[in-house]
Amino acid sequence: MSGSIPTQERAWKSGVAPGIFPLVGHAIPLFRRPLAFLNSLPAHGDLVEIRLGPQRAWLVCHPELAHRVLMDARTFDKGGPQYDRLRPLMGNSLVTSSHDEHRRQRRLIQPTFHPSRIAGYTQVMVEEAEAVSRAWRPGERADVSAAMLGLTTRVTSRVLFSDSLDAATVAEVRDCLAALVRGLFIRTVVPVAPLFRIPTPANRRYRRAFDRLHAIIDSVVDERRRSRHRDDLLGTLLEAEKDHGSASAVGAQEIHDQLITLLLTGVESTAMCLGSLFALLPGHPEAERRLHSEVDTVLAGGRRPGMADLPRLLYTRSVVAETLRTYPPGWLFTRVTTRDTELAGVRIPQGTTVLYSPYLLHHDPASFAEPDRFLPDRWLPGPAAVARHGAMLPFAAGSRKCIGDTFALAEATLAVAVIAGRWRLRPLPGHAEQPRPAATLGPRALKMICQPRPRAPLAEPPTPGTRAQDGCPAHAARSTPAP
Repeated sequence: MSGSIPTQERAWKSGVAPGIFPLVGHAIPLFRRPLAFLNSLPAHGDLVEIRLGPQRAWLVCHPELAHRVLMDARTFDKGGPQYDRLRPLMGNSLVTSSHDEHRRQRRLIQPTFHPSRIAGYTQVMVEEAEAVSRAWRPGERADVSAAMLGLTTRVTSRVLFSDSLDAATVAEVRDCLAALVRGLFIRTVVPVAPLFRIPTPANRRYRRAFDRLHAIIDSVVDERRRSRHRDDLLGTLLEAEKDHGSASAVGAQEIHDQLITLLLTGVESTAMCLGSLFALLPGHPEAERRLHSEVDTVLAGGRRPGMADLPRLLYTRSVVAETLRTYPPGWLFTRVTTRDTELAGVRIPQGTTVLYSPYLLHHDPASFAEPDRFLPDRWLPGPAAVARHGAMLPFAAGSRKCIGDTFALAEATLAVAVIAGRWRLRPLPGHAEQPRPAATLGPRALKMICQPRPRAPLAEPPTPGTRAQDGCPAHAARSTPAP
């Protein structure tokens, strides 16, 4: 979904976003109506100056400029207000590390998320989706947002550290992550640190969640040091810790930071995608009908899906992809220039914040016909699928592309297949839950009515102790994360 786009010579236009307020800059429209504010910016240029609090920043509004930023990670490094707020939470980790440190960290973690390992995780993904499906009852008003966040928390925690978390702790982690995500966004758009030291209820909730999540991870690592080795990411990190003096050695703090980072990023984004997908389907009955028809055909008789079914769930993957286009969970990102540079004919000094928005790029009518319509067919193989995919950036691009993109797409596709095979989720009468921008974009209080579908019952849960793509959906099975 992040293929390169042709470079073209053109006369770039730059401008300044109107409505700057003293001290807070554009924080008011960014906080109150962020998506509408972003969509208004291309009218002012391909590169638009905005203010994050008192800080001057530039937001790219054209996919070619976004690719220039993403493909030159040395000049446009991870940084700016977003990462200033993430580093206290994630430390020096895969998401927050500088360009020079990132390659070593990625090489260490990459094998866990290589496509060859995905087959080993599909059983975990399906088991947890089936657990959600079994818990719902006909006519129930299900909290879909909480269920999807719980599902992805359980899947991610099992991949990172096997069964080290009991059900109560998983629920606690889920709630901590939700509180942290709510607090991170306002800390990004209003980067004025003293405001967040005031003991308001919101600041206290954020601090409690911050402290508790770190304590849980410390406990998991301490317990594992006293037990046997396991073939999960924590086991890989602890083995690397033993390589004292080698270039690949890691310390205790890095182990902690990487687990926090992968837990937060692995849980939140996929949960938001699933919530948005189930919120969108009732308003698009033909897409829902085709999704159900494909699931019923591919998984005839209620058969449990597996890795081999992913290429056959073509329309299901297209629905996931169109959801990521419509409401990308990662919707706004910052970078910081490491040297004086030029972008769109504008001289940008070292230390300047540059932003790009997948949401804005995904709704560009020059890249996607009828961008405000939910059209999964645009991702099916054929002429329509050769649109400017360079504008499709749910997982970024270049050397800092999301390491778990293939994992996330497989998890979302399998979860949708399992849940849609048994349930048709309907909105509450008179209620329309809209995606809410925070650190991620998606519905945060989505409640829906469970209507059963006439399918065979789900397979029985596995016996205790059993354990178990990228680009446009048509190519998910053979994609490979960036090195």
